[in-house]
Amino acid sequence: MGDPQGFMNLSRELPARRPVDIRIQDWREVYEEFGTGPVRAQASRCMDCGIPFCHNGCPLGNLIPEWNDLVYHDDWRLAAERLHATNNFPEFTGRLCPAPCEAACVVGISGDAVAIKQVEVSIIDRAWDAGYVQPMPPDRLSGKTVAVIGSGPAGLSAAQQLARAGHTVAVYERADRIGGLLRYGIPEFKMEKRHIDRRLMQMQAEGVKFRTGIEVGVDISAADLRARYDAVVVATGATAWRDLPVPGRELPGVYQAMEYLPGANRVQMGDFEYPPIDAFGKHVIVIGGGDTGADCLGTALRQGAKSVTQLEIMPQPPQSRPSSTPWPTYPMVYRVTSAHEEGGTREYAVSTTRFIGTDKLEAIEIVEVEMRDGKFEHVEGTQRVIPADLVFLALGFVGVQQGSALEQLGVEVDSRGNIVRDARYSTGTEGVFVAGDAGRGQSLIVWAIAEGRSAAVHVDRYLTGTSTLPISIAPTAKQLLA
Repeated sequence: MGDPQGFMNLSRELPARRPVDIRIQDWREVYEEFGTGPVRAQASRCMDCGIPFCHNGCPLGNLIPEWNDLVYHDDWRLAAERLHATNNFPEFTGRLCPAPCEAACVVGISGDAVAIKQVEVSIIDRAWDAGYVQPMPPDRLSGKTVAVIGSGPAGLSAAQQLARAGHTVAVYERADRIGGLLRYGIPEFKMEKRHIDRRLMQMQAEGVKFRTGIEVGVDISAADLRARYDAVVVATGATAWRDLPVPGRELPGVYQAMEYLPGANRVQMGDFEYPPIDAFGKHVIVIGGGDTGADCLGTALRQGAKSVTQLEIMPQPPQSRPSSTPWPTYPMVYRVTSAHEEGGTREYAVSTTRFIGTDKLEAIEIVEVEMRDGKFEHVEGTQRVIPADLVFLALGFVGVQQGSALEQLGVEVDSRGNIVRDARYSTGTEGVFVAGDAGRGQSLIVWAIAEGRSAAVHVDRYLTGTSTLPISIAPTAKQLLA
């Protein structure tokens, strides 16, 4: 415990966001630098409670009180080691995770939670700058080979753990670059892609091989893959997007969010001079009130949209924690992301009834809704029309994208669109495992990393009969160890 009175004497503090009128002119991350002094002060607010509920709130089981104390005592190298003990990619989670650990913080019962996420990202950024993060190749190779299908956080964490266990690992990615939605779904202003590239260099030095532009089931058959490798890990994510089948859906101008965001990212990578879908000078509607919707909002504003409106079918959340999500659960409260701070309007408790236009989208019709007997019902007389040149559907995902790869692997998909697996992450096909959203459904980046790490343990045991890899805190692991 750094400062026994820190949580009583110090207030929660976060780095300032760059001025809106400046940051919407570029695509750099939105936060200003946060000095060592303020980070240590925030770490000192950790009260080293008898039962650290932040551990339970974090699917990775991050050793939060330990690295808070180490930061306070200025031992950044050891803090980075303790951070990496449970998390392969803290530079990703420190920027993208919604921080369920902070929702479970004991200090947050009667005040503002410790700024855990900020301490985390400060540790890893300093570790990279100081050269503390180095490749960790295995002492010897096992002679076993593993193919990982998909290069999102679940696939990458599984690959890194298995390579460190001594197995020869190849990651197959159908896109032209490694990273999955980290690369093409997350806007640059939320996480600059240099963070991914730096980590991939470490993984390559540890022996991981990356195979891009190869779609399993098309460019290489699942049979060939299984013949070539001793085990296969499916980590393709839950990429089948939810649609909105209302009249006019076929009109040009209505797109899925994941048809829009990758093009904007490719402009920043130098692939295109102009985005394939450009919001400049247009009235933009984003349907869906989650993080992906906010990503569309921030992207459209940077492209120079004339107006942006984000629609959500749920009612506006309360400002403070409601009784329905008590501590230490993640609270459903009203949040203002950096994108919302930059402009646009948000409307709640509305549903889109039709898209309007002749040869192209011109407007949408919406109606207010109320929850009655567990269903959303239209409120009579509340229909209205909103001008729209572009609509982006950010309605989440309904499971794994089915196709030739899964068919050839012979894995089963359940009624929720997830690949069926047991407590050891194993599918019904010998030597084929599944990790991340492909098995659990759309979820958080911390769950993806936790599942990749845990799946790696069971793949290691399958290949060698035992494993010294650490198992992350995930429901399947608890079932196994119960």
